[in-house]
Amino acid sequence: MELYYSFSALIVLASIFSYLNYRFLKLPSTIGIMVIAIVVSIFLVSFGEVVLPRTFGHLNNLMNGIDFTEVLMGAMLNFLLFAGGIHINIDDLKEQLWPVVIFSTVGVVISTFVVGFGVYYLLPLVGLQLPFIYCLLFGALISPTDPVAVLSILKQANVSKALETKVAGESLFNDGVAVVIFTVVLQLAIGNKVDLRVESIGILLLKEAGGGILLGVVLGWITSKLMREVDDYIISVLVTLSVVMGGYLIARQMHISGPLTMVAAGLFMGNFNVKFKMKSITQDYLIKFWELIDEILNAVLFLFIGFELLIIKDLKHFMIPGIISIIVVLFARFISIWGPTKFMPSHTRFSPQTVKVLVWGGIRGGVSIALALSIPKNENSTIVLSITYCVVVFSIIVQGLTIAKVANPKKIEKEEELRSITPDDNI
Repeated sequence: MELYYSFSALIVLASIFSYLNYRFLKLPSTIGIMVIAIVVSIFLVSFGEVVLPRTFGHLNNLMNGIDFTEVLMGAMLNFLLFAGGIHINIDDLKEQLWPVVIFSTVGVVISTFVVGFGVYYLLPLVGLQLPFIYCLLFGALISPTDPVAVLSILKQANVSKALETKVAGESLFNDGVAVVIFTVVLQLAIGNKVDLRVESIGILLLKEAGGGILLGVVLGWITSKLMREVDDYIISVLVTLSVVMGGYLIARQMHISGPLTMVAAGLFMGNFNVKFKMKSITQDYLIKFWELIDEILNAVLFLFIGFELLIIKDLKHFMIPGIISIIVVLFARFISIWGPTKFMPSHTRFSPQTVKVLVWGGIRGGVSIALALSIPKNENSTIVLSITYCVVVFSIIVQGLTIAKVANPKKIEKEEELRSITPDDNI
């Protein structure tokens, strides 16, 4: 019953904040909800114990009583990634497969080390000492772009289909690599012995990421075949729900990537089913159901992110380190995008404007906060959580609200035309 009360409170708050944003702020829905939640959190932290002690106490207890890491990584993320994957066209993804694979693997590794070394050498300049292993841990959890935040915000941005596929595809697939790096570094940070041989880490990555993708494809194929036999919208919705909920349980038991399982299953089902004539009412209900699930869970997730401020103590003391971390993360993002493009075949190289959009569109979100909260509590984990929160809030609000302006479709189109004529002159 406690879980029911908690979820009910979050839904009520999300609906109220969504209404207020629609009427007054008129920001993209998820960003508006998060901004209002942050403003409310700041007010409660500053004056809540005096002005609204009961409200402050209830909200504080609510946020402290919910395991954000488990709720996001073990429940919400599966639904959101499946909903994201089911709407991506596999043919568009195939065209951008090479950049997506490079950015979601090599790019994540490059970013992890650039961020790790950057904060290790720069934070002491403002009097904050963070062991290198925790700097690397921060690099691992902040390097993957958040698929939920990216997909939510890209809906509002006027970007080309090719560019949207690059950014969305990378964000959907980079979790597998990031989680493996994070897991290895975390074990080192807490003093456990880890086999650091390349082949051992490679096997772990293959099991985590490859196993997740394989399981997702198998689940997608089986359920798609079942849906072809029974073209009914109620059964179709139930079947897709069973893929998400049951698929995660299977992935967890097999110790493979649940998020990648959901991405692969969503991609397979979203593209396999178009090969047969589904009743229009079935297809309409299925699409609208997952769009509704996506919107509701996005609203709750961004509400969560805003209210996380209530459980981060003394965040104001980490504002300067947070600003430094934002700059380092943006620089690392640039290196991790620009570097790999230098070695790509000429036909896949990108114009400067495309690189700029990819860098600025690398939005961080709830996944980074969830990973930061999973670090065992100590003085260093508090620093990592605080600077992570600063980067995530900046990323969602500033980058999320300006990505549409940065993504100048006409300029990108013009540069791409020039690239097709003189490909060797581009990045």
